[in-house]
Amino acid sequence: MSGPEERSVEINGFACRVWEKGIGEPLGVLPGIGGAPRWTPFMEALSGTRRVVVPSLPGFPGALGHDILDSHLDWMIVAHELLVGAGLDGADLVGISVGGAVAADAAAIWPAFVRRLVLISPYGLFDEDDPGVDPFAVRPPDIGQCLSANADAYGAVFGVPENRDRVEWLVTLSRAQEAAARILWPLGDTRLARRLHRVRVPTLLLWGDRDRVIPRSYADKFVAGIGGETRIRTISDAGHLADIDQPAAASAAIREFLD
Repeated sequence: MSGPEERSVEINGFACRVWEKGIGEPLGVLPGIGGAPRWTPFMEALSGTRRVVVPSLPGFPGALGHDILDSHLDWMIVAHELLVGAGLDGADLVGISVGGAVAADAAAIWPAFVRRLVLISPYGLFDEDDPGVDPFAVRPPDIGQCLSANADAYGAVFGVPENRDRVEWLVTLSRAQEAAARILWPLGDTRLARRLHRVRVPTLLLWGDRDRVIPRSYADKFVAGIGGETRIRTISDAGHLADIDQPAAASAAIREFLD
């Protein structure tokens, strides 16, 4: 599997990495918790039919500048500038986990900005009667088991590469956790419920059947709130990061929806 082309977009004086691979219409991907330290089999599968563009939000692997963003408005303005700079204005957009919360809000705040929307176990809502597992309260050695149902697949993305310094790699992943926590504080509730009715584009919701972080019941809450046509697909043998656990099934569901 060959790697993607890499460029950067400057946001608030910091360079944010943008990966790109494939041909055809652009398809944006906003990764989940931990960001994208590697080009994944999921991204590779999508790039077979689309030009996959993966921007890195501040603080996630390939980008800095998260520590000067204090409010949700700060994050959404930065996300909008990054997506525009990556060439994704008016494109189809996939958002995963924390990236799903950002993608859904982008479609709600700027209704003409997203053409079609895919959300994989998105954050943004909170139900105190069904809170799920808080990954930010989990010990670092156990985070993989919390987020993923496939230890080997998770390790292939987030494990320390042979040619990288271990401490540097762990700092990169810790920084991504901090950035995600800043976006989702508190409890993953970004008040998205107040804006979901403004999401009027065709939307696909994908949920891992073994997701411990965002319970499957939240899919029904998203469907009830979204103003446009919405479909739900469950990915078998997948945890919170279904794109990592089952890349073939997740990418196939997305291609079917977009086609």
